[in-house]
Amino acid sequence: MPAQRQARDDDLVEAGVGPPGAARRTGGTDSDDLLDEDLPDAEEPDLTEPGRPLVQVRNNADLAALAEHARGAAVGCDNVVYLYGDAGVGGGIIAAGRPVTGHGGYGGEVGHMVVNPAGKPCSCGSHGCWETEIGEHALLTAAGRDPSTGREGILAVVDAAGRGDASAQAAVRQVGDWLGFGVANLVNIFNPEMVIFGGTLREVYLASAAQVRSRLNRNALPACREHVRLRTPVLGEDAALLGAAELAFEPLFADPLDFA
Repeated sequence: MPAQRQARDDDLVEAGVGPPGAARRTGGTDSDDLLDEDLPDAEEPDLTEPGRPLVQVRNNADLAALAEHARGAAVGCDNVVYLYGDAGVGGGIIAAGRPVTGHGGYGGEVGHMVVNPAGKPCSCGSHGCWETEIGEHALLTAAGRDPSTGREGILAVVDAAGRGDASAQAAVRQVGDWLGFGVANLVNIFNPEMVIFGGTLREVYLASAAQVRSRLNRNALPACREHVRLRTPVLGEDAALLGAAELAFEPLFADPLDFA
């Protein structure tokens, strides 16, 4: 999801890019979603003004976290965990008001936190990663549905659970318990003020909030859980795009005279 800012005389100032999956901060990807081509390298001369990278890269969860922190549900919160779910699960972490990206930008791959060592194989090559227990495939399979139906399938399962379908309700409870299990670990590690559930995890969380909160109360340290708020995004489907814009504007806002 690219976003860019143009300055006087229509000169390109910066660009922010948000691919799915893991993404290096300065171009290129290493994605579980099987992107076939690398992004442009931000170091290449034709994409760079002297001394300043033009293309900045984060994954969609990182960008959504930036946007919700700046303009959405987490305004005023300096410690935030944003969880984004579809076929996989990613996370955007903000600590002390700043994104936690790690060395090379791969921080926040919470979907590959191993929660069940004897669990199902994951696309990353490990077993029992969190996304194998809470991703779209996990919920759809547990409900006896076609695992390839994606978001529409998730919505159908959640709707069926709300109408009393026993198999759908059992699947939602199972996934909700695993969702809470992982959230409790993240709450203990990062001590956030807020956890936000985006993508299809929004629907899963809303349908299984009781299981999530119950597991959080059992597994999270009292000092960490007592103040944490569980929320859904305010910015919806535009969050990652808005985050890409925030990312692209950061150098301009930090030093406007440098762009004069």
